[in-house]
Amino acid sequence: QVQVVESGGGLVQAGGSLRLSCTASGLTFGNYAMGWFRQAPGKEREGLSCIRWSGGVRYYADSVKGRFTISRDNAKNTLYLQMNSLKPEDTAMYYCAAAMTGYCSGSWAREASYQYWGQGTQVTVSS
Repeated sequence: QVQVVESGGGLVQAGGSLRLSCTASGLTFGNYAMGWFRQAPGKEREGLSCIRWSGGVRYYADSVKGRFTISRDNAKNTLYLQMNSLKPEDTAMYYCAAAMTGYCSGSWAREASYQYWGQGTQVTVSS
């Protein structure tokens, strides 16, 4: 049984930082590409970043490029998202997801590209 669990969310002031973690079990983590998404109330889920199985290739949405960094530790079955210079508009539920392809396809920002999802962790940025 595959389980994907996010952690590390919380309340932070604008300009602050948070690091999200995502652990996956029940799958061969090192074979999967991993992505981060977020969804704010009343908005569609937004693809933020994707990292290839080896960690060597990463993609970012324009909205977070230069502020967020995705990384992974395959030995620990863990994905990370370092978020710096946070803004109130970053407030959302953050999700991680696993893609069987192992690489970040041209549609990496689409939900349908991922097979396994976590339940999310809430990030709230106060102004």
